Amino acid sequence: MSVETTVAAARTAFNSGITRPHAWRIQQLTAMNRMLREHGDDFADALAADLGKHPTESWLTEIGFLTSEISHVIKHLEGWLAPRRAAVPVALQPAKASTILEPLGVVLVIAPWNYPIQLLLAPVIGALAAGNTVVAKPSEIAPASSAALAHWVPEYLAGALSIVEGGVPETTELLEQRFDHIFYTGNARVGRIVMTAAAQQLTPVTLELGGKSPVYIDETVNMAAAARRIAWGKFMNAGQTCVAPDYVLGTSHALAALAAELPHAIAELYGLDPAHSVAYGRIIHDDAFARIAGMLAGDLAEGTGSVLVSGGSTDAATRYIEPTVLHVDAQAQLMDSEIFGPVLPLVTIGSLAEAITFINARDKPLSLYVFSEDRAVRTQFTEQTSSGALNFGVPVAHLSVPGLPFGGVGESGMGSYHGHHSIETFSHHKAVLEKSLAPDTLALIYPPFGVLKKQLIKRLVAPSKPHSKN
Repeated sequence: MSVETTVAAARTAFNSGITRPHAWRIQQLTAMNRMLREHGDDFADALAADLGKHPTESWLTEIGFLTSEISHVIKHLEGWLAPRRAAVPVALQPAKASTILEPLGVVLVIAPWNYPIQLLLAPVIGALAAGNTVVAKPSEIAPASSAALAHWVPEYLAGALSIVEGGVPETTELLEQRFDHIFYTGNARVGRIVMTAAAQQLTPVTLELGGKSPVYIDETVNMAAAARRIAWGKFMNAGQTCVAPDYVLGTSHALAALAAELPHAIAELYGLDPAHSVAYGRIIHDDAFARIAGMLAGDLAEGTGSVLVSGGSTDAATRYIEPTVLHVDAQAQLMDSEIFGPVLPLVTIGSLAEAITFINARDKPLSLYVFSEDRAVRTQFTEQTSSGALNFGVPVAHLSVPGLPFGGVGESGMGSYHGHHSIETFSHHKAVLEKSLAPDTLALIYPPFGVLKKQLIKRLVAPSKPHSKN
């Protein structure tokens, strides 16, 4: 089926009205949940083929993540969709006002390769729950996962979700079609292309992008525990996570203490030789490997001033990059752009104020992680920095809190989703006002206008002057 035909079929299905009943939405979510549970092993095999993911990690971060999201949405959907009453001004009384959520229509979801199952289906959950039909484009860079989705989705979600496989030509053709919302997850460069295409149709967009998510650490924390959490967040999926800690800021004393603990933390997670750990993944393709390995080699070259703490070995044949930690300065190649790989730079700063200035001088990050037991430090980061999310004491984990929105700000994205926030994203907030024709109280404000009506309108419509306390 061609791209144009696929989109037209999704439009026909939506226009038929089948998506609007609450029962239909629950049926689709239930069917997706059944697909994930009945074919979880198939999806896990695909993720292993594409990214070398361990089946347990695939369940934690992709398959199980999605089934949990589905359960949360099913449990709360009816309440989320209930009309929301709004107060009516005296001038319009008696009347009733409310906001209702109605589906937008046909949604396009364009997914990335790093979490190819989760990051395609998570927004689809919200779009279907909001009563839309969906056309989804999995990443061709994760071919096994794309094929698994294309194989199983039609069996469970025919008429609700259509999968379009292919590469740049198919994505380009999709962006030429008319959609009612476009949801894109990926990098900012392609995000600009998506937004430009959407502008031609005045289509609203959600952009889930990335960026360099910083960590700040001070000496008030338990360094061994902090090192385990930072290593876990950084090196899962071989560092190919949009919210992975990208670099760590701290004073020389704090970073020395952290550097002493990180090799032990890495060994706890992946053993003394991560190349033989079944829990440690691989870089997605040769170009990504060459980019990361090239930056690492450049910053470790003689004369750069960088100091290797642990790791550093690479193997192009297997696209293996050892979990690596190194001290660098702010001008290092690794600090130029999002690393998106298993290399963790440690950057020395002189003070908390310098750390905040360092972060604020750069693009707003998708996530910011602070490891400090000092309440004043936490307050300063809350009040003086801007990021998609702010976590204290743990990286990455905010994605698993269904009540929290997930999204970026500025260069790291626009819009948010997950749970209730997905319903908001994929719905139109329709204003509804009900006023009976009798009694016709509006006669009090109809023309012609005289002195009495002028005084009455002023009292009904114009706000009272605030009383001065002086």
